[in-house]
Amino acid sequence: MSAQNPPREIIRAETLSGTTKDYMPGFGNDFETEALPGALPQGQNSPQRCNYGLYAEQLSGTAFTAPRGQNERTWCYRIRPSVKHSGRYEKMDLPYWKSAPEIKPDVISLGQYRWDPVPHTDKSYTFLTGMRTMTTAGDVNTQVGLANHIYLITESMEDEYFYSADSELLVIPQEGRLRFYTELGIMDLEPKEIAILPRGMVYRVELVNGPARGFVCENYGQKFDLPGRGPIGANCLANPRDFKTPVAAFEDREVPSRIVVKWCGRFHATDIDHSPLDVVAWHGNYAPVKYDLRTYSPVGAILFDHPDPSIFTVLTAPSGTPGTANIDFALFRERWLVAEHTFRPPWYHKNIMSELMGNIYGIYDAKPQGFVPGGLSLHNMMLPHGPDRDAFEHATTSDLKPEKLDNTMSFMIETRFPQHLTEFAAKEAPLQDDYIECWKSLEKKFDGTPGEK
Repeated sequence: MSAQNPPREIIRAETLSGTTKDYMPGFGNDFETEALPGALPQGQNSPQRCNYGLYAEQLSGTAFTAPRGQNERTWCYRIRPSVKHSGRYEKMDLPYWKSAPEIKPDVISLGQYRWDPVPHTDKSYTFLTGMRTMTTAGDVNTQVGLANHIYLITESMEDEYFYSADSELLVIPQEGRLRFYTELGIMDLEPKEIAILPRGMVYRVELVNGPARGFVCENYGQKFDLPGRGPIGANCLANPRDFKTPVAAFEDREVPSRIVVKWCGRFHATDIDHSPLDVVAWHGNYAPVKYDLRTYSPVGAILFDHPDPSIFTVLTAPSGTPGTANIDFALFRERWLVAEHTFRPPWYHKNIMSELMGNIYGIYDAKPQGFVPGGLSLHNMMLPHGPDRDAFEHATTSDLKPEKLDNTMSFMIETRFPQHLTEFAAKEAPLQDDYIECWKSLEKKFDGTPGEK
């Protein structure tokens, strides 16, 4: 912040007792919150005159006529309407942030790939300039598919703001703490947490401590939702009460600012003379949210066999085909293994879905070597994959006592689309060229005899 700029004054909502309450619990709830008493109209959305001289404005996350259970919108009561946050736009370049379709003829996406973490650097990177796209799938213009990114952040966005008209962003930190100042409130985010930033929501990202490194899944399609539990019933997996949405907070600052917009895969910037984070009160169900992955309650087999990885789904973004997701976000965290007479790690398989995995911390049981925290792997659709030799030998020879998988947290982004590597992923990112060798030492054990039953 330059010396001549006025200091930031963040005004947050308060509870009736007068103590600051930063978050409201629930997933998809209809919330209401105000940072100044009486700023939120009661009984109607758009009064003739709003208190404090505020403007009423609706932000719609779905079509107006979407079914009630899917309809999302939030009414905002702000110092200026959003049209005052928009001037003439100029194209700008963020060369490492790509959108689908991004298919390069000299890049081979067919294969099993794994990358080490992107290395730290002395260069200055913000949330925007530090984004690196690894894979893309689908088409941003028809609002289907996704892109997967890694980020490295070394400095805060300073009087610069961003929103994506293309997508919602699922942010998965691996190192460092971030603070998201959004139109609807403030979220702190650290490793072992995730955040969802809705399409069209304006925010800036500050570095609380860093450098910060992590992953982003950019969802072009239907928004993330909680999966149906089916016969599991009403409990376990991700419980709605553990999702947290920020209370109202606003800035009233008149200082030169820049807003960057991602629209149809391209970036545009406009300059304004004030902060756009000026929502004093709001109500609705279209809002940013964060979730602590440590509250995820996994379920699994308690007698024999290994269930499908879908049992670990935290969030799903549906497609037009029931049961076949545009995106599933699955979590593999600490848990007990107790199945009898069972090969306990993930089995060998080929899958119609493509799987991108990231390691947040610890050791992943199917790949005890080489898949390090901050790293990524990609097993594209209909390509075989599974445990390496060390994992296989351990799983087939160990005494099957109850075993606690500890100090482990990895995730999977699964999609019905084939994922295409970007040039950065193929040529600049720290690719492990020898990854395919982890299966080379698997031995032929067939000898024509039945063996042990």
